[in-house]
Amino acid sequence: MPTTTDIEDWYARRGWTVFAFQRGCWDAYRRGESGLIHAPTGCGKTLAAWLGPLLEAEGGDEPVRVLWITPMRALAADTTASLQAACEALAVPWKVECRTGDTPSGARAKQRKRLPQCLVTTPESASLLLSYADLIPQWRGLRAVVVDEWHELLATKRGVQTELVIARLRALAPGLRVWGLSATLGNLDEALATLLGSSNPLPAGEGGAKRRVRARGQTYGADLPKTLHIDTLVPDAVDRFPWGGHMGLPLLPKVAGVLDRAGSTLVFTNTRAQAERWFEAIQMIRPELPSALHHGSIDAEARAAVEQGLKDGALRVVVATSSLDLGVDFSPVEQVVQIGGPKGVARLLQRAGRSGHQPGVASRIVCVPTHALELAEFAAARAAVEQRRIEVRQPLVNCLDVLAQHVVTLALTGTMTAQAIRAEIASSHAYATLPDAEWQWVLDFVMRGGALHAYPQFRKVIARDDGVLIVDDATVARRHRMSVGTITADSMMRVKYLSGAGVGSVEESFIARLKPGESFLFAGRKLTLVRIRDMAAYVKPGGNSQTIPRWNGGKMPLSSTLAASLVELLAAAERHPAPELQALAPLLAIQRQWSRLPQPGVLLAERATSREGEHLFVYPFAGRHVHEGLAALLAWRLSKRAKITATLTPNDYGFELLAESLPALDGETLKALLAPADLDIDLPASLNAAEMAKRRFREIARVAGLVFEGYPGNGKTVKQVQVSSGLLFDVLSKYDRDNLLTRQALAEVLEHQLDYRRLRNAVQQIAQQHVTIIDTPRFTPFAFPLWAERIGSRLSTEDWKDRVLKMAASLEKAAAR
Repeated sequence: MPTTTDIEDWYARRGWTVFAFQRGCWDAYRRGESGLIHAPTGCGKTLAAWLGPLLEAEGGDEPVRVLWITPMRALAADTTASLQAACEALAVPWKVECRTGDTPSGARAKQRKRLPQCLVTTPESASLLLSYADLIPQWRGLRAVVVDEWHELLATKRGVQTELVIARLRALAPGLRVWGLSATLGNLDEALATLLGSSNPLPAGEGGAKRRVRARGQTYGADLPKTLHIDTLVPDAVDRFPWGGHMGLPLLPKVAGVLDRAGSTLVFTNTRAQAERWFEAIQMIRPELPSALHHGSIDAEARAAVEQGLKDGALRVVVATSSLDLGVDFSPVEQVVQIGGPKGVARLLQRAGRSGHQPGVASRIVCVPTHALELAEFAAARAAVEQRRIEVRQPLVNCLDVLAQHVVTLALTGTMTAQAIRAEIASSHAYATLPDAEWQWVLDFVMRGGALHAYPQFRKVIARDDGVLIVDDATVARRHRMSVGTITADSMMRVKYLSGAGVGSVEESFIARLKPGESFLFAGRKLTLVRIRDMAAYVKPGGNSQTIPRWNGGKMPLSSTLAASLVELLAAAERHPAPELQALAPLLAIQRQWSRLPQPGVLLAERATSREGEHLFVYPFAGRHVHEGLAALLAWRLSKRAKITATLTPNDYGFELLAESLPALDGETLKALLAPADLDIDLPASLNAAEMAKRRFREIARVAGLVFEGYPGNGKTVKQVQVSSGLLFDVLSKYDRDNLLTRQALAEVLEHQLDYRRLRNAVQQIAQQHVTIIDTPRFTPFAFPLWAERIGSRLSTEDWKDRVLKMAASLEKAAAR
């Protein structure tokens, strides 16, 4: 067993310093406490959590002692290596092993017989392991669960799954300590409470969901000076009428200069398509720089090679998406370049922290705008960082699809009654307030199929005479274990060379649009499609096309924290010294001359007329998703007052309503039309929410086990899965109107697709604001991007650019008068 002195000696040999927060974590662990470690990237959070368990190590024959949960497979291997290195340095004879979906079957079989002293895994793999009854004796020796990057899991169903895993392990190993690691989070106390749950819930039926005792724990922060430099590349000329849809490539020469001044650079983009284009451009302008591309659709082996190249300094430039946002230690990286607005303060901090990934070393990020208004976003993000304003992440509660999956998982062990499961899940934050009626509904769903009771495949769980729940159908058990998890995505098709070597994966819908002989740009290579066979696209090198696959999820909304900082900055633009705002001065002067600038406490709206009809532009600054809902709500309520057919266009700053004729509006009328009253009724009605919920139901049906996506090598196509889930949704909606899963689908559409909580806050704020409507003679600099986005949605790329450029030139001419 090592001592604190041994740790200090090891640190001294490495030239490290033992920080006070690390000592605090080790001492708290030995007292049997839990906690949440919140510190800047590169300040030693991993060792703060890991060395406590090592101080209690007894030998190499111990059972599993630590379960380390990480949100990404890519982090698992790196984490395993760093934890094992600490064991070897301190002469602790523990084995640290990794178990994810990428782990070879032979290694998984060995782990089933005997788990290592520390297992690094994902929420999905951890949940799967809990389905095996023969592992229960090994789990009873567990001492700690460590959840890495807890902020990434917190507001997701994977976070809920993690909470359920912890609840099960806490029941099997009383006294279990739970620790979380987080670098960027605004609601620490809530995050800690969610992670720990309650230590001794009352049994079901005795008010267990109402009276609970919180598990003992606290947050530990590193009060360490961490220098962060946030710089912005300002264009030589700033468009006074900006528009989106750019890649930011006009600034490529300046970016090349930034790359030249550092030994290694991580270039982050917000989309995979943008990453592909920027990687190609950098290769063309700096072919001598060793560079690589990294995103989630590239083959795993290729990604691993890129990560290793960053670690050992072989690569000078890596272009990446969020696939490299988290945890992996790339100490050689000297600077980060961010292409396009980060959309959130936490995301900017997370990405900046990939550089200077050591205590005392400054982090540097250079921001590259893709259009003029992103200059203001970067300045607002820097102001928010200086004020330590970081986004909160709200934990999810009562996700019935995840709960249904978990009940089947536990039934596979054949060791628990329904009452025991009910009491156990009540110890988690996610299901602490679950109503008894909803629990009984879930139980009926997994045992009798609910409204689908006539179909045997939906009756998955039965109760023995002693009340213990079991799964007695081998096919149900096998399918369930193959489907454990909450990650759902559009059907992906493997891209392979004719030799069989893998390139990566793209969405099936993209490949379906290509014909043999057509080419595309993917994984930094020009490829030509040869044939499609067995859900794989076979390609050969070469081709002239610049077509890039488009992946879903590319448009992230502006966060509330960053939006508030942006409005404050714009209101003070005239006297603010930020270089970004100085560069924007001509644009802001036109906005002020033709209309006004946004400011806190005021909702700005503009009316304009063109050959297309009458335009209403409204600027709540609440993010794209909220504006999509607000635009639909406003159009719906207007249509109840007067016959109107409107075209709606949202962006992060506001939305546009275009109609042949709009009714007369003043500030008070617009405020009334956006009032929070009857929001729960009017919003779903305005959006055809039933059809949106039907699409969302596909994910819920998969998680809850209603839809099976097929065996490996013989998976269903995305169309087949959509048809299956769509048919189920129609049947349940017609014959089981109180079905809780279809209700959940509607709730998730509102909450996740339209950010309902934030939308409600927005209309409540509008109710307290002064609303100003200004008639403008032409489109203002804030209105023009909305007009351009709407035009782009219905014209070809070239026609769209031509028309936008002509309109911008016309507005510039008017502004010059």
